[in-house]
Parts: sequence; structure tokens; C-alpha cells
Amino acid sequence: MKKLVHTLLLLSLSCIASAAELTPHQQLARDIFQELIEINTTDSQGDNTAAARAVEQRLLAAGYSAEDIQVIEPQERKGNIVARLRAPVATAEPVLLLAHLDVVEASPWDWTVHPFKFLERDGYFYGRGTTDDKAQAAIWVANMIRMKQEGYRPNRDIIMALTADEEGGPANGVVYLLEHHRDLVDAAFVLNEGGGGMIRNGERLANGVQAAEKVYQSYHLEVTNPGGHSSVPRADNAINELARALGKVAGHEFPIELNEVTRAYFRQGAVMLPPEQERLMLGLLETPPRQDSLDFLESVPAYNARMRTTCVATQLTAGHAENALPQRAQATVNCRILPGVDPASVQVTLTEVIADPGVTIKPVAPPKPSPPSALTEAVMAPIADLTEQMWPGVVVIPTMSTGATDGLYFRNLGIPVYGVSGLFGDIDDVRAHGRDERMLVESYYDGLEFLDRLVRAYTSD
Repeated sequence: MKKLVHTLLLLSLSCIASAAELTPHQQLARDIFQELIEINTTDSQGDNTAAARAVEQRLLAAGYSAEDIQVIEPQERKGNIVARLRAPVATAEPVLLLAHLDVVEASPWDWTVHPFKFLERDGYFYGRGTTDDKAQAAIWVANMIRMKQEGYRPNRDIIMALTADEEGGPANGVVYLLEHHRDLVDAAFVLNEGGGGMIRNGERLANGVQAAEKVYQSYHLEVTNPGGHSSVPRADNAINELARALGKVAGHEFPIELNEVTRAYFRQGAVMLPPEQERLMLGLLETPPRQDSLDFLESVPAYNARMRTTCVATQLTAGHAENALPQRAQATVNCRILPGVDPASVQVTLTEVIADPGVTIKPVAPPKPSPPSALTEAVMAPIADLTEQMWPGVVVIPTMSTGATDGLYFRNLGIPVYGVSGLFGDIDDVRAHGRDERMLVESYYDGLEFLDRLVRAYTSD
């Protein structure tokens, strides 16, 4: 018992010492992070409004006026918060700091830790949303408070919007705000999630800036058949016909197409690779691309997905009884389409590849394409400068997300969006949307400082 008490005392003292090492701003950011993680904001059971109200209380306590804070709840539990730090004399249009408060579902039974209990252990913060996207949300809040308390006088308004249903649900906050309260979130450009730092084997390699994203488009494939008794098979089996169609989709490769963002990604990303791989990556940019470069890049899913449109089967249902021939076979094929490629042309391609009139192909929902954001010197130079100051030798790489963010809605209105955070994570251990989601403690505090400096760089004369 004495040994146990002694051990607990040492652990307690260690925690106190660790906490004492934090600056007041870091402690505030940690407290906000914990508060947001421990508010369940899933679509099924969570309450985004509760999280928005918690942020509102912190901003009011920091000296923000009620007139500069708006909690907007288009549906119950689906609240959004928009706050503004006003410039004494605005000489430029506002900058918008965007993050989402909602998170994907997480069952405590599937995790080794509780997804909605904030835990610091072994150099990590654990909890649903630690990487997607409550770290950036908490940092925006903490830095907005810091600027207010320090009397920071920006040369343009700084707007923060923390929203609902980015991860799915009936009340996407960005869509609602742009349709009904655009004046609250209109800006020269937006800083959002989607970028971030890359670590491998403990070494910081690159700081990514998301400037484009692929178009999410799913298609419903279906084959119908009269069916019959399984003891008397027919030649035209619905499952077999659908399987042949899916096999053709799996074997098809869309053409390689690069844009400004992906060219910069491969050109600047090459420097962090071993010499032979660097040569192969740069070979993609030759005219025509080197065949050995194509062979290498196509073998790496993350590279291949950035070079071309991709389509893959993700769901399958068929049949109604084990002793009956299937009357219906259905599949979902999910495509991620390059910016600038007409989604309608992808459906045409799938129809031609499958070449079977018995297979119907219909979009599950209308596509939402968005143009890439221009890699302007005014936006990219401060990111490069700060990255070099904080992590000498780390390269800044423009990226195109293979997934999707709320940034597309702003881009489609002509407002450029840049995913940047300074939050570094292991590229070989990505846990966003997965079990035991976590964020490096050191990375969180580094991102806190990086984003504070970056916003001031954009809002100072």
C-alpha cells in the first residue's frame, strides 16, 4: 500500500509539474480543447449548440461584446457560432477562421479509451475530434481570446466561424450561413482545416496547405432480373452481371491530369524523399511523364489519387433468399473527381466501361465541384516564412485533398480557402474518423503558436 501511495504521489507531482510548464495561453487552449472534446457533437446523439454556447461564454468572459457574437441554430442541436474581432480602421476585407464543431460517430465499446473523455497520455491528447476538427476549433477560440485580451488592433476584421454538420447531417452550418447570413462570414479568404504537418519516424517533413479538393460523387448501380428458384439457375444472374460490371470499373484507370496545386505538390514534395524516389516523382512533371515515374507513383495510393479521378465500389447488396435467384443486385461506386473534370463525363465513362445496358447507373446526389484556390504570394509567403522560423528545413507543400471539406462552399462563391494548421501528425498513423483518435501534445501547442503568428501576419500592416 505504501508503494502504491508513493507511486500515486509521484504521478500527481508529475502532472502538477507538467501543468506548471504551460504558459497561461497554453493552459487556456488546453482547457478549451478539453471542454470541446467532452461535449458530444455527433449527429445521432450530440449537441453542437451546447459546444457553440460554451464558446460564446468564453468569448463574453474575455471581453467580446454580445453584438460581435452570434449563435445561430437553424435546427435543434445544430448551432453555429460566429464571432468578430473588429479592426479600428479596416484597410482590407476580413479574414475568416473556419472550423467545424461536429464529429463523426464514436462508440465507447470500440475504443480503448472513452471517445468523449479528454485524456492526456504518453505525449498525446486522446478523444473524438482531437484531429478532426476540434483542435483547430479550440485554437481559433484561444487565439481570438488572446488577441482581445492583449488589445491587438488588426488592420482588417478577424471572423471566426465554428459550424455544425460538416461530417454529415441535415443542417450543414456553412451552407446555412452562406445562404442566410453571408454578411457574417464574407471574407477575402478563409483559413480552414485540410492541411497540416507531416511526420515520419519522428521527423517533421512538410507543412501542407490544402488549396483544392476532389469532387465527391457516388453512383448507384443496379441490375434487376425475374429471378426464380436456385435449383434451376438461369444464365442471366443479376449478381453475376453486376459483378462483371464492378470488375470492369475496378480495371479502369482514368487519365492523369495535373493542375497548379498538384504540380506544386509533386514538385515541392519530391525534396523530402530519398534521392531515387525524388527523381521518380519529378519525372512525373516531364513532358511526357517518365514511365518509371508513373509505375512508382501509381503503386502508392496517396500519390495515385492525386493524379487522377478514381472510382471504387464501396457498398453491395443483392438477393432476397439463399434458395432463390436474385431479382435485384445493387452497388455503390464512390468517385473522387479531379477539380475541373465534368462529373457528367465520369458517368459517361462508367457507362462506356461497363458496356452493359442491363446495368443502370444513376448519381446518388448532385455533385458539388469547386475550383482550386490560387497559390498567391500574399497567402503562401507568410506560411513559408513562419514554417522556416519554427521548423527550419521543413518544406511547405500545396495539397489537394482526396476527401472533402466545407471549404468547397466558399470556393464556389469566389472566396479562396486554404487548409493550414501547423498541426503535425504521423502520416503512417492517421486516426481521424477512426478508433483512439489522438493529437500529439507538442503538435497542439506548436499549432497554437503557429496559427496565432499566421493570423497576425495576415492582419498587420
